Parts: sequence; C-alpha cells; structure tokens
Amino acid sequence: MAGLIKNLRVTKTGSSSRTLEEAHRRSMDLFREACRALPDIMDRYNLQEVTTLSELRSKIAAEFRKHSKVTNLKVVDMLVFKGQEELQYCIDHSKQRHHLLGQYIIGKEGLAGDIHKLGETDHGESEFLKSFYRGNS
Repeated sequence: MAGLIKNLRVTKTGSSSRTLEEAHRRSMDLFREACRALPDIMDRYNLQEVTTLSELRSKIAAEFRKHSKVTNLKVVDMLVFKGQEELQYCIDHSKQRHHLLGQYIIGKEGLAGDIHKLGETDHGESEFLKSFYRGNS
C-alpha cells in the first residue's frame, strides 16, 4: 500500500487531453487509483464502523457516472484534476473523518433530509398531535 501512496504523490496533472478517448482513459485511471486506495483510506479514517468497502466503491462510481455525459475535453480534464486532488487530500489525511462522512457516506442532503422524512411519515398519527395541529392552524 505504501508503494501506491508514493506513486500518487508523484503523479502530476500533465498536459490536457488531446482526444476524448485519452480523457476517458485518464478518468478510468483515476477511478482505479481511487478504488485501490480505498482500503487504506478506510483504515486511516476508521470508516469500517459506518460503511463497507463496496458501498464506498459504489459512491465513487456514482460520482463518475454523474459526469459520464461530459464531452468537453477541458471540463473532463478539470474533473480528473479535481478528483486527483480530492484523492490526494484523503490519502494525506488532510481531511477529517466528518468531512468524508458528510461527502461520501451520509450524502449531500445529510441527516436533515432523514429527519424531514421522519416528520412527514409521523405527522398526525396520534390524537394528541391531530388536535394540536388543528388548534394551531
């Protein structure tokens, strides 16, 4: 695993992609690097308590699929660069655990989305709440 981390540190952005195929190859290389680094990242941030390796791989794959329709070479290169930067931050332990939890495990809507859904499903089930809502309407 130390060899992988050493190789990532010397990886440079390089020149921009000349063709869409080259950009696709670069993005797939980034995906492979990220998947190879995941076990080490899970150990560093103690993520086994909250998620599995396959769930994290699925989240990363979803991020790549989200941008799969991009055909502008400059945009693809920028996304690959930002992905490499994000991966390097995770490997260097520049992020804290709660950053990774919020970005990749809980998601962008966070716990507030779950609380809001709970409030919708429980709304007005008891007689007390029904009378309370009627009285405050």
